[in-house]
This record gives sequence, C-alpha cells and structure tokens, in this order.
Amino acid sequence: MIYRFRVILDNDTEDDIFRDIEINKEDSLAEFHKSIITSFGFSNNEIASFYLSDNQWNQGEEILLFSFEDQDNKVMSDILISDVINNQNNKLIYVYDFLNMWTFLIELVEVAEGIKGIDYPNIIFSKGEIPEKAPEKKFESEKKK
Repeated sequence: MIYRFRVILDNDTEDDIFRDIEINKEDSLAEFHKSIITSFGFSNNEIASFYLSDNQWNQGEEILLFSFEDQDNKVMSDILISDVINNQNNKLIYVYDFLNMWTFLIELVEVAEGIKGIDYPNIIFSKGEIPEKAPEKKFESEKKK
C-alpha cells in the first residue's frame, strides 16, 4: 500500500506551492523527509522535524531528524509513516531549516495500491516554485496587534 500526500508550503500569499508525493506506508519518516527536501530542491544539510497535528493544524508531538545526547526523543528513522498516519490522524507539520523555518502542512490525500514498476517515493505533481526566502510567520500575539 502507498500513501498519497499533499505537502503544502505554509505561506500567506495567494500562490499555491505544493508537491504531491506517493510513498510506501511502511517507509520511515526519514525517507519521507528525503522525498520532501528533494521535491522542493533543498539540500540535505539542515535539521528538520515532523510534528503530529490535529485537523485544525495544531502542532503536537515532535519527531526529530536525529537524536540529541541525553534525551529520549522520537527519531524519524525509527518511526514508520504508518505509525503516525491513520484514519484519526492524517495530518503532519514538517519544518525544515530551523533558522529559516520552512514550514509545510502535510495531509494524506489517498491510500492506494502501489503500481508495479513504479519506484517509491514518487513525486506525482508539482505546483509553484519555492521562493528564495522562507515566508515570514505571524505568531498569534503579533496577529492581534
């Protein structure tokens, strides 16, 4: 089985920037991370995290790219996509490069049978070009001003 995800750059512009990615549901989040950075043209030299999310895109538990010493954190390479995506939880938040805070909203679009002869992960659709700089985020306290 494969999962089809839409990975959307979280920005405040009218331009939609997203990638549709198919990936085996038994692949790790580390593999999903690699497919996301490849699809958006990023290098693999920055740290990143996935966050569990509810239907209102509230940020939940963090899953790190790698473990820090003396901490017991969840790590992408140890977590299968199917461990965090199910009928009740079909959204994730992904942050790449914590200095620039490239933030992506990820939603499961479909669960399907894989097609023989197709290598997964597979980028099936791409819309929009990534801007030179990450979109600035407005935090709740800033929005009220």
